[in-house]
Amino acid sequence: MAADPPADWTVYVVDSHSLIFQVFHAIPEMTSPRGEPVNAVFGFTKDLLKLLEEKRPDALICAFDPPGDTFRHDFYPAYKGERGEMPEALRSQFPKIEAVVRALGLPIISVPKYEADDVLATLARLCDEAGATCRLVTGDKDCRQLITDRVAIYNLRKDQVYDQVALQADWGVRPDQVVDFQALIGDKIDNVPGVPLIGPKIAKELLEEYDTLLGVLNNAERVKGAKRKQNLLEGRDLALVSQRLVRLDNHTPFDVDWQAWRVAEPDAPRLAELMADFGFRSLAERAAKLAGGAVDSPQTDWVSDYHIVDTPERLAELVQQLSGCEIISVDTETTSVSPREAELVGLSLAWAEGKACYVPVRGPSGERVLPVDQVLSALGPVLENPAIEKLGQNLKYDAVVLRGAGVILRGLRFDTMIASYLLDAGERTHNLDVLAERYLGHQTVKIKELIGTGKTQKRMDEVPVAKVGHYAAEDADVPLRLWPLLADRLDAVGLLPLMDEIETPLVDVLAQMEWNGVRVDIDRLAKLSEQFGKRLQELAEEIEELVGHPFNLASPKQLAEVLFQELRLPIIKRTKTGPSTDASVLEQLALQHPLPRLIVEHRQYAKLRGTYVDALPALVLPSTARVHCSFNQVVAATGRLSCSDPNLQNIPIRTEEGRQIRSAFVAGPNAAESADWKLLSADYSQIELRVLAHFSRDETLCQAFAADQDIHTLVASQVNGVPLGDVTSEQRRGAKAVNFGIIYGQSAFGLAKSLGIPQDVAASFIAEYFARYPGVADFMLDTLESCQQLGYVETLMGRRRAISGVRKPAPPAGSLFDDRPQPLQMNLPERTAVNTVIQGTAADLIKLAMLAVHRRMQREGLRAKLILQIHDELVFDTPIDELPALETLVREEMQNVADLRVPLSVDIGVGDNWAEC
Repeated sequence: MAADPPADWTVYVVDSHSLIFQVFHAIPEMTSPRGEPVNAVFGFTKDLLKLLEEKRPDALICAFDPPGDTFRHDFYPAYKGERGEMPEALRSQFPKIEAVVRALGLPIISVPKYEADDVLATLARLCDEAGATCRLVTGDKDCRQLITDRVAIYNLRKDQVYDQVALQADWGVRPDQVVDFQALIGDKIDNVPGVPLIGPKIAKELLEEYDTLLGVLNNAERVKGAKRKQNLLEGRDLALVSQRLVRLDNHTPFDVDWQAWRVAEPDAPRLAELMADFGFRSLAERAAKLAGGAVDSPQTDWVSDYHIVDTPERLAELVQQLSGCEIISVDTETTSVSPREAELVGLSLAWAEGKACYVPVRGPSGERVLPVDQVLSALGPVLENPAIEKLGQNLKYDAVVLRGAGVILRGLRFDTMIASYLLDAGERTHNLDVLAERYLGHQTVKIKELIGTGKTQKRMDEVPVAKVGHYAAEDADVPLRLWPLLADRLDAVGLLPLMDEIETPLVDVLAQMEWNGVRVDIDRLAKLSEQFGKRLQELAEEIEELVGHPFNLASPKQLAEVLFQELRLPIIKRTKTGPSTDASVLEQLALQHPLPRLIVEHRQYAKLRGTYVDALPALVLPSTARVHCSFNQVVAATGRLSCSDPNLQNIPIRTEEGRQIRSAFVAGPNAAESADWKLLSADYSQIELRVLAHFSRDETLCQAFAADQDIHTLVASQVNGVPLGDVTSEQRRGAKAVNFGIIYGQSAFGLAKSLGIPQDVAASFIAEYFARYPGVADFMLDTLESCQQLGYVETLMGRRRAISGVRKPAPPAGSLFDDRPQPLQMNLPERTAVNTVIQGTAADLIKLAMLAVHRRMQREGLRAKLILQIHDELVFDTPIDELPALETLVREEMQNVADLRVPLSVDIGVGDNWAEC
């Protein structure tokens, strides 16, 4: 066994516990297909693969801390005494991690009574003496004492090498002074006492003057500062103990065998087996490549028994089979992606893994199908029986389609698309093909394989039934197989109550909303189109007169020539193709010339006319004279519902043009009954600020909401130092901008820009706000600190969002908040973290309100219908005689939906159209 490594080697030594703790706290909870926690296994495996792939070391050695005390406890029992117990969710992952390390063919070194850092110190010494290059993969600052010309620390997260130059710039000491530096300042995490009142700056100055710890202690009488001198004199023994605690043992006893440690090919079959057991599909591919690509990651065995039900006898057998089930999976095949317009082509159902069927009701001419009425008559009692629970992928679509066929899908239990979204709200796609591949290792039949694409694309009822049969049955079978896996994962991270109590019940509410739709006055839209067209023409003429010649207003290039060449206005910013003419640029230029303002107004009218006024009539369903929006639960990462086909969330609320468009959304089931119906709008008042008050516990903010004060006026009064009655509209506008800007992490620059005030004034405004409402700052900082440690944030109802890139708070000098930083310069991940907690909680509350109102309307047998949910607003279509009861019901349910530290307030409006509300 060679005691020294070859001089041309590069050796990477991993402080395994350090790295494992990092990834455990950084990566949100993950569970294997068996429901076991594996987030630390995933992160550590990913790190090792990265080192092997990118650094290609000659040796990669993993050092682990041994169980029990170390030799340091023998002379200082309090060493690391403040550290809590290792979380069980992490402890259980260590055997899995060690199994991965061994499958990768990497050595594990753990020495009783010695820490992993001592192993790093010993290997670093051996490499240094042999002339080999050594990189220590660790976040432990103790290892800075090991730095030499050949030994450095490698920061895996930043892909940076930390050497003597970095150490000098950071601490201002040499590597041989690191032990003495740490002995002076101590370490709270490891319970190393150090010397009181000696921080990094003073320690650096003392070592600059006296070189070593003994030099400092022997000259304690000469040190400036009576208290500091006293602490050095009285703390001499503790300082020397601290020195012994932080000095690493570079002669740790273990067998050395460099040739056995050389990086070799991993145990590919074992590695593939582990990756499959843990559910690491992406890492399995990387591991296979590392092993020479000889072994593919194993896939779940896929045994299926699918059949087509196309005779009355088979249909009767199916009904009997399903009637005895506790839960079944349901899917529909249709003629359209729009559920309100789609006609049923067939039903697929699954009742056990691999047991599924397809019941065709439409198909190509000459193919055997069952009459749709016969199928729905037979299966209707099963589908409408709430005791037989239903699961599927995007069940809302199926519920709307079946409602159109006269069947109300009841007993909704689990939606795999929503489950995937809750587990990873930041993931862009949650379709069944992706989920089958990710969780089951199964490649599904793709829709384009059946219907094609482009001009040759067919409708599903034009595809041979036999071909549709397997595809459709699989679409029912896959969710049934996914259900236990996803449910276990949700349960493991505490998301199952959110799934069962909010998201799944909401599917039924949204399906009814989409079915109901909202009536649109097409004649009103036609008049608006004419009106908007006239205004667009007027603006075009004004612009031409101002410029002196016609040009294409839709051409950014021609507009740039007019603005920057002809009018010689300053270029604010550039794009790849030239000077920018976007809205933010035009708003700034409008302060210098009238043309940009006219361009902005022209663009606004053109957008509203094209997006809504002229587009809405084509989206009206002729049979209902209503538009039937789609409300999606799995798009917005904050948990908010999104609206599409059409998107009514983007209609401006406060502009006259927006109100005119809203006036085209009218009350009544139809024109004949409109006089006897009204629209009722219920809007949470300042819900996000109330959520902020709840989380922040800020006394002043909470008292203001409890007293039902105008929060914007109050903030303006306190920040500007004027009585409530003397607050001007401008001061209130500024306070309002700050109140809502705080939620979105607006900087002084952003506030100054939005209010048109100097940046220093805006900065003073924000600073004064935080001084007046310290609880808000504490909440934001607590949120960031928690996110930085855990890797995610949570809403009041437990909704999670994984967020990376949140920095560890470091208190600046002169902070207004004791030793905590001001949350004034947040980066995007940090703004996202704070906003998600607030906006996500507001989204949870409006969803709870929808459920509570829906259930009570059903209990009281009202004819009124919930037809829209836009941001924090619910819109109802109601008979006039139910208005008093509905208003009382809605207000009570919305205000009492959750027990916050401040009261929830609801503004209610009634009118013949949405604008009047």
